Amino acid sequence: MDSRRFERLVKEHKDAVYRQMVRVCEHREDAEDALAAALMNAFLAADQLSSEDAFRGWLATIGRRVCTRMRHHHAFAETLDYAEKKGLVADHAPEFDLQIMKRCVHDAVDQLPPTLGLVYRACELEERSLAEAAEELGISEAAAKSRLHRARQAVRTALDQSVCSTVAS
Repeated sequence: MDSRRFERLVKEHKDAVYRQMVRVCEHREDAEDALAAALMNAFLAADQLSSEDAFRGWLATIGRRVCTRMRHHHAFAETLDYAEKKGLVADHAPEFDLQIMKRCVHDAVDQLPPTLGLVYRACELEERSLAEAAEELGISEAAAKSRLHRARQAVRTALDQSVCSTVAS
């Protein structure tokens, strides 16, 4: 999509999306930040937009995800402040965050059924291509792609529902 079309769509839909962001983010300042980040992400991924008619919903979805990440970040900062005040964590916040995230991801992957876990580990953790993983597992690429998609969804859901989502997001 060229920049003129993108700019036209932004002008047409940004106010409506901003109002949604105020409701989702619950603070005007956060909504402004979320909209700015959503616009940047949308511009960078504009070639993925299927039709101009879907722009408002697409931008709103990106904005909601930004708001969610912002809330998780705020929750992590509050948890880290509390832990530091209690003497549970020294000045090692980046290492603390990384250790927690690694543990949470590994726990989520360990919960996957074997059919999904094998594809997820091959593609996401071992960084093999989908074709390589499919061949190794003796399944079609379409089956591997479907399993990888379901595995990613399951990992996201497990991370969203775990204690880690409030501590390390």
